[in-house]
Amino acid sequence: MEQKIDIAIIGECLIELSSNGTLSESSTLNKYYGGDTVTTAVAVARLGGNVTYITKVGNDGFSDFIISSLEKENIDTSLIKSNEEQNGMYILSNTQSKKELLYYKRKTAATKLSIDDLPSSMIPNLKLIYSTGVVQSLSAGSRELVRESFKLAKDNDVLTAYDPNYTSCFMNSSDTRELLEEIIDFTDIIFLSLKGDAQRLYETDSVDKTMKYFWDKGVKIVVIKSHVDNGYYTGYKGDISFTEFYNTTKAVDTTASGDVFNGGFLWAITNGYSPNDATKFASVVSGLQTQNYGAIQSIPYMKNVMENV
Repeated sequence: MEQKIDIAIIGECLIELSSNGTLSESSTLNKYYGGDTVTTAVAVARLGGNVTYITKVGNDGFSDFIISSLEKENIDTSLIKSNEEQNGMYILSNTQSKKELLYYKRKTAATKLSIDDLPSSMIPNLKLIYSTGVVQSLSAGSRELVRESFKLAKDNDVLTAYDPNYTSCFMNSSDTRELLEEIIDFTDIIFLSLKGDAQRLYETDSVDKTMKYFWDKGVKIVVIKSHVDNGYYTGYKGDISFTEFYNTTKAVDTTASGDVFNGGFLWAITNGYSPNDATKFASVVSGLQTQNYGAIQSIPYMKNVMENV
């Protein structure tokens, strides 16, 4: 690899086909790309971070599009491998009355991820590795890749960050909790939604109890997103601080805003910010993204962020 890599993100890049009308009435779908971890990777890259994306792409006509799109974002693609499966896809429509979302994720290229897809020699030179429960749920191989990568990172004093990102449309809550518990001993930073993760996976709506649970497990930094309180709770070394969502009155599309927040936080924490300041910074990154349409298209660049922090 020619460039110095600070952050490695393990994930699956999906093809996005979208329409501004209902799926039943639309005659044209716009092609883009997306997925929880790739959105986080783009957020890091647009802030100037050095990030590599680890995945597998298939043998269909979309693979070159995926690779070239990531390279245009200055994301390192040298570890992306190909195989004979197809790329995953989702179809999305947004109207004033409803949102339609369909996933096609069976036997996709990324389900063939394995421990061999992240060179062990690379890990000691990183600042941080990030992945999600969505990635773990793809297959036994991807599950092993995340677990062993986190373990090796921990052994080499490299930060690890994780978001269970529980998604009920293709994930089971008990399985998602099992996946989280499997890597929790090797996790330094965890991002949680109070409603989507804490309540559904651990049956609690208490910020204090959630913080204590993960602190007791050895997680250093716990960030909890609460729509009820309209902000983020950041827990570090026994202290809990609160940061309001940024400028919500201008929000028009909150799709993937949590993944964008994670990218902002990862960039900040690997560039010397304190956990509390990283949350404040990431809140602005995420808030700016919600002010335009399109999960990835609307991710801000550093210049725009710095004008608003």
